[in-house]
Amino acid sequence: MHEPTISFSIKEDKEKELKEILTSVYDALKQKGYNPINQIVGYILSEDPTYITTHNNARSLIRRIDRDELLQLLVKSYLSD
Repeated sequence: MHEPTISFSIKEDKEKELKEILTSVYDALKQKGYNPINQIVGYILSEDPTYITTHNNARSLIRRIDRDELLQLLVKSYLSD
């Protein structure tokens, strides 16, 4: 008997990873008393890492995200039904 083939989607895995990173960064900013939305938007627009706190390794985490991929995901999420 053959084992069933396991399928996976790299795209779905990437989107899940981006969401986890963004959530972690959001939480770290909130814990430090920042407005997380304003800080993340500032980072996306400028790519200046100082918008993101180093608390809980948030700055290192957000630098693992490609800004273009993040923007695509955000627009897709906003416009999807």
